Amino acid sequence: MNQAEFYQRLHRFKMIASVKEAKFLEKAAEAQVSAVVLSTGNIGVIKRYVDLFKSRDIPVFLHLERIGGISYDREGVAFVAHYVRPDGIVTTRNTLVKLAKKEGLLTIQRLFLVDSDALRSGLQSVQETKPDAVELMPALLPEMIAEYARELGETPIIAGGLIRKREQMEHALQFGAAAVSAGSYPLWKECLADVSMPVV
Repeated sequence: MNQAEFYQRLHRFKMIASVKEAKFLEKAAEAQVSAVVLSTGNIGVIKRYVDLFKSRDIPVFLHLERIGGISYDREGVAFVAHYVRPDGIVTTRNTLVKLAKKEGLLTIQRLFLVDSDALRSGLQSVQETKPDAVELMPALLPEMIAEYARELGETPIIAGGLIRKREQMEHALQFGAAAVSAGSYPLWKECLADVSMPVV
């Protein structure tokens, strides 16, 4: 999947399923989502998990820091790109974004908004690494979503973390997020295609 196709799916479904336990793999594979982020598994099973979603034509990303047995270096990223073959990765690390881009993987850089210093350093990181999308956490800070949306321009923002109900997802979208990331499987069934955006 290329960047343009990923962006089309983000716009169409506006929902990313964040899978943190293997028992929810099949539920995510049945959902109408923009993509799936796998934060579970290890080097022995992750290819099988990725193949499940690829067989359903659902883009799949690996949160590398959560996958056991894969090193966070050039060789580890090359192994992921050429053997596991997800569409992309999610990471908090600048170096992994750069390595993944060199291997032809899509990249989502995850940023935690804990204070104004994190806001500034996050913007600097993103301007340096130029990921395909940015995930802001937690999702319940609409003013920060709006500020990042203005700063990042065309780079889509995914709002994730602490989402428990539909209204929170709608709010994030209305303040400029292109999509939301939810770890609760009942939320994966929510249709967000008709949510108007943005209000700012």
